[in-house]
Amino acid sequence: MAEDSYEERTEAPTEKRRSEARQKGNVAKSAEINSTFVLLTGILMLKWSAPWLYGQLSGFMGSVFGLIAHPRADVAFFTAIATKSLLFLMYACLPVCVSIMIIGVAVNLVQVGFLFTLQPITPTLDKLDVIGGMKRLFSIRSVVELFKDIAKLILIAVIAFVSIKGEFGTFIGLWDAPPITIMICILTVSYKIVIRAVIALLIISLLDYFYQRYEYEKKLKMTKQEIKEERKQMDGDPQIKSRVRSLQREMARRRMMQEVPKATVVVTNPTYIAIAIRYEPNEMQTPKVLAKGKRLMAERIRSIATEEGIPIIEDKPLARAMYDKVEPGFDVPMEFFTAVAEVLAYVYRLKKRNAA
Repeated sequence: MAEDSYEERTEAPTEKRRSEARQKGNVAKSAEINSTFVLLTGILMLKWSAPWLYGQLSGFMGSVFGLIAHPRADVAFFTAIATKSLLFLMYACLPVCVSIMIIGVAVNLVQVGFLFTLQPITPTLDKLDVIGGMKRLFSIRSVVELFKDIAKLILIAVIAFVSIKGEFGTFIGLWDAPPITIMICILTVSYKIVIRAVIALLIISLLDYFYQRYEYEKKLKMTKQEIKEERKQMDGDPQIKSRVRSLQREMARRRMMQEVPKATVVVTNPTYIAIAIRYEPNEMQTPKVLAKGKRLMAERIRSIATEEGIPIIEDKPLARAMYDKVEPGFDVPMEFFTAVAEVLAYVYRLKKRNAA
């Protein structure tokens, strides 16, 4: 049976298969959505913080030029310039970087939820398989990714061309404009191009997300044999389960046999069924069944009762009815009170007679 044959995988994946795939880091996720949202966040943050950045840059340049105006060829001078540059770079990039980090984490959480696993980066021999790597390189998925990247490049190029073409009139009017006006115009047009490109990429990334989910579900599909094997693993080997049940029954029988010496009377069928009943008026409100059994078990109950001197009373209707309706460890039901009371009364009369 081919492991990678999708035609044979016709069954929906089970929860166990989904859970195992998730633990391995195999989840439905589109990297396009992450990169698009990160790009959009960076662009918006740069636009919104542009006045603030301009002010910070002006102050930084004034401070640096102030130092350069009185240069000193010593370590302290160059250290001061380097320190100011690093602090400005960190201070200026912090809002954008933090925003990108938060959005990147949030988009991942929305797509796959919280998941921490080291299995995708754990070294394995499968990752060193050259033939498998070549197959993945020339697989249908790789072809789809290639066409997707080409389509994105063409789309961005068309958007940039159309946007710039629409601004030709504006560019012509800037031939005698001040430098600051030219810079603002270029930044405005660039912002329009980038925003339009990001919106187009966002649409592509959403389509890619649905495609990734489709591929993910397709890859997780199972054959009927795999489902049978999984159910067998979850249910356990029938032979092992049978052995466990056998051991449990044997332990229950041993515990039951240990209770027989505490019985007040044993009701029999006479040889086919035996039921051990205990009743102590000063300790119990109702009689209680300690043990029951058929054939060999009944014989063992009678043998223990004989050894312990427990009365054995033959009552076929009562033994049959109680065997079917009462389990060891439970009180005698009300429907048997009268019959059991008669048996106990007979036992007490026997004890008094023997005591006399």
